[in-house]
Amino acid sequence: MLAFLGRSIALGLITAIIVLIAVPDLRPTTPVSLSLPDSGSTPLSFNYAVRRASPAVVNIYNRRYDNSNSEERELRTQGLGSGVIMSDKGYIVTNYHVVAHADQIIVALQDGRVLNAQLIGLDQLTDLAVLKINADNLPVIPVNPQYKAAVGDVVLAIGNPYNLGQTTTFGIISATGRSGMSFYGPQDFLQTDAAINKGNSGGALVNTRGELVGINTASFQQATNIETYGISFAIPYQLTIKIMQKLIADGRVIRGWIGIQGREINPLMARLYDVAKVNGIIVDGMDPTGPASKAGFKKNDIVIEIAGKEVTNVQSVRDIVTDIRPGTHIQVKILRDGKPMMIPVTVANRPPMTNPPK
Repeated sequence: MLAFLGRSIALGLITAIIVLIAVPDLRPTTPVSLSLPDSGSTPLSFNYAVRRASPAVVNIYNRRYDNSNSEERELRTQGLGSGVIMSDKGYIVTNYHVVAHADQIIVALQDGRVLNAQLIGLDQLTDLAVLKINADNLPVIPVNPQYKAAVGDVVLAIGNPYNLGQTTTFGIISATGRSGMSFYGPQDFLQTDAAINKGNSGGALVNTRGELVGINTASFQQATNIETYGISFAIPYQLTIKIMQKLIADGRVIRGWIGIQGREINPLMARLYDVAKVNGIIVDGMDPTGPASKAGFKKNDIVIEIAGKEVTNVQSVRDIVTDIRPGTHIQVKILRDGKPMMIPVTVANRPPMTNPPK
C-alpha cells in the first residue's frame, strides 16, 4: 500500500514538472511593483518657453479724454490690450484696434515699469500698430526666421485678458492661411484653439521654444459679435515684421494697387477655358477707376505673371502688387481667349478704407 502511494506521488510530481516546462505561462512571476515613479523624473512643462517669451509681453492701456463734463476734460482708461517688445530700441507691436482711437497710451512692463508710449504708425488693413517706449534693458521677444507655422504645432498665447494680469493659455495651430477673419480685409491669419480673450489682443503667440509665431487678435470676435470657443486668430509673425518695418520707415504702409478682383484657376477651369497652364487667377471684377481698368483688362482674362513674377493664387497677386511702389510701371502677362498678351500697367496707391470700425 505504501509503495503504491509513493509511486502515485512521484508520478504526480514528475507530471507537474513536465507541464511547467512545457507551459512557461504557468510558472510563478515576480509581483508587479506598485511603487511611485522616480521622484527625479521631470513632468511635461512649457515653463522654459513662458520664461523666455513672457518678459517681452506688455500690458497696454488705452486712455481717452472724457468730454461729458464740458468744464473739465479728464483722461480715462477706455480699453486694454497687450503688446510685444520687438526691439531693444523700444519698438512694440500691438493691434490697430487696441490703440487706434487713444489720446494716451500707457505700457506696463512685467518688471513693474510703467511708461508712456509714442504711437509710431497704424495699419488698419492688417490690424497692426507700432508703439515706441524710451527705456533701457528691455526684454525682446525671441524670433526664429526659419520657423514656419504648421497645423498641429503646439502654441502658447500670452497676454492680459480682462486685466487679470499676464496669463498664458495653451493650444495648437488649428489652421493656417485663414482669410476674411477681421473687419480689415482678406489678410491671412493663423487659427488656434489657445484661448484669446479681450485684453489678449496684441499679445504674443509663441511656440514651445518661446519664439514668436504671431500677434494675437480678437477682431474676429468683434467683427462677428459672437462668442467663439476654441477658435482664435493671430497675425503671422512674418507679416508682422514686414508691416512693422514699413511703419517705422514711413509712419504708414504704402501699398501698390491695380484694382482687380479674381478667383483662382483650377484644372477643371483650365479645361473650360482651353488653357494648358493651371497657375493663375481669372479676373472677375475691376475697380472702374483703377489702373487695371484703365489699362484695358477685361473680365475673364487669366493673369499668369506680374512684373516678372509668377502668379500662383489670389494671395500671390496681393503680395506681389502690394510690394510694388505706387507710380511704378509694370508689365502684366495674361491669357485672353487662350492667347498670351502683355499689358502695361501703372501701379497706384491703394485707396484708404472707408467706414473704419470704432
